[in-house]
Amino acid sequence: MKPLELGTTVVDAPPPSTPDSPPPAGGEPARHRSRRLLLYLAAALSALIFVSFILKTVLHESTAPSAKNARSMGNGQRTIRMTGTTEAVHMRSIVAPILEGEHMGMLTITKLMSAGSKVRAGDVLAEFDRQAQTREFIDKQAQYEELANKVMEEQAKENAARAADETEISQAESSLRKAELEAQKFELLSRIDAEKNQEALEEAKATLQQLRTTFDLKRQSAHAAIRLLELQRDRARQVMEHAQKNAELMIVHAPIDGIAVLNTIWKQGKMGEVQEGDQVRPGITFMQVVDPSQMQVRAFANQQDFLNLQLGQQAEVRLDAYPELVFAGKLEEMAPAATPGDFSSKLRNFAVVVSIAGNDPKLMPDLSAAVDISLTAQAGGAGAFH
Repeated sequence: MKPLELGTTVVDAPPPSTPDSPPPAGGEPARHRSRRLLLYLAAALSALIFVSFILKTVLHESTAPSAKNARSMGNGQRTIRMTGTTEAVHMRSIVAPILEGEHMGMLTITKLMSAGSKVRAGDVLAEFDRQAQTREFIDKQAQYEELANKVMEEQAKENAARAADETEISQAESSLRKAELEAQKFELLSRIDAEKNQEALEEAKATLQQLRTTFDLKRQSAHAAIRLLELQRDRARQVMEHAQKNAELMIVHAPIDGIAVLNTIWKQGKMGEVQEGDQVRPGITFMQVVDPSQMQVRAFANQQDFLNLQLGQQAEVRLDAYPELVFAGKLEEMAPAATPGDFSSKLRNFAVVVSIAGNDPKLMPDLSAAVDISLTAQAGGAGAFH
């Protein structure tokens, strides 16, 4: 190596080019274009594999549409799973009373049975404010008694007037008979006396005819006046009875033995259960009395799974809220008509009812449940619609 001399300038040599160095301004190297082409081909191949997988899955579901819900148990038993809600076989809806002869106003709850309470038939479930009905009953009762007294008074006056008119007619008849006897003496009397007797006879006949005519008119007039009072009296009695019945309807009794369940209704701008002091509309269902001794599940089967169902098939019912509870069940009812699906109008769902064997304190209405219906344990005969 030659030593450096004084006054010379040292210049660093450029580093050797590497494969990863950027391409020169003149253009891209061929090896970079090849690498990019390979990446594009790999991405296209991945997309093709993904599309083929999706098509295979769709074709598989179309050829076996019930495979979505059908599954195999450990013992090789195939089942169909459906979801639904529990409900009581025997239940009664409690409706806010609809009052007779009243406008549709709001009803105020003054007493209410708490949710989950056990009740027996005849127990008081709810009471509504009945002050208006009681006040109307008292007012109409006073009006009814007043009109009833007027009817009796008018009837007594009519009886007295009728007796007086009948007495007057009897006197007129006596006067007519006397005049007829006097008229028969015309041969023995003078001409003037005979004419007087004849005039008296004609007057007696006219008087009797007039009394008989006015007698009928007076009776018709009196009967119309009394009938008008009777109609007013009956109307007051009808309203009074309606008010009394309305007051009785404000106390709601349990129709069957069971458990009181409060419904969720729209009140005061939001959904919620009714409480004491709330106002509800007449005719709205605010409570139910259910018999928990017999429960069932109402579920929906799609149009493909429905073809594999038959009445009497065995099932297992599981509650989502209590996974540890498993109940035996049996397919009891199958709806003959379908309802449109949630995602497409071309898909149809059929309602089915599965009975639950046994009971548990946790088994209550309106609980979400999963139902596994066995496909191998078929019923004795072909399925029928209820």
